[in-house]
Amino acid sequence: MMVSMIAAVAVLAVLAPTMVSAKQYVVGDDKGWTKDFDYTTWTAGKQFFVGDSLVFNYAQGGHNVFKVNGTDFMQCSKPLVGAPLTTGSDEIPLKTTGRKWYICGVAGHCASGQKLVITVSDGSAAPAPTPTSPSTGAVSRSIINAGFAAAMVVVGFFGVVMF
Repeated sequence: MMVSMIAAVAVLAVLAPTMVSAKQYVVGDDKGWTKDFDYTTWTAGKQFFVGDSLVFNYAQGGHNVFKVNGTDFMQCSKPLVGAPLTTGSDEIPLKTTGRKWYICGVAGHCASGQKLVITVSDGSAAPAPTPTSPSTGAVSRSIINAGFAAAMVVVGFFGVVMF
């Protein structure tokens, strides 16, 4: 019995670091995706990981979102291939590591600051998550964390019952 309990605790200890909640970042927080906003300051202090997502909120028809490369980002150029996102609430899952560049393709908007660059990291080396509030643009999904806590309670209960 003791061996089984130790094995269960060991498995949970190994899996716990991978049970980090993904975050959904609302680009620009309550300002949303708009021109004349400092997205460099907005990204300061944020860490983006594979599994997280970005949500671009804006007035439909007034803006759009293009994923571009670094050159197009610097030149505020729409890509030659690919259609813009235009729903007014576009969610982009972050599936791979590396630099990601986004611009608004409406004439003059990118030049007015409506562009975003982030670096996405592999979550395996992620530090423990810190609590965030919606005002920081990150909304934690805690279902996995709640499941982990419940598993720990069950393991603790069996440890008390068995001994």
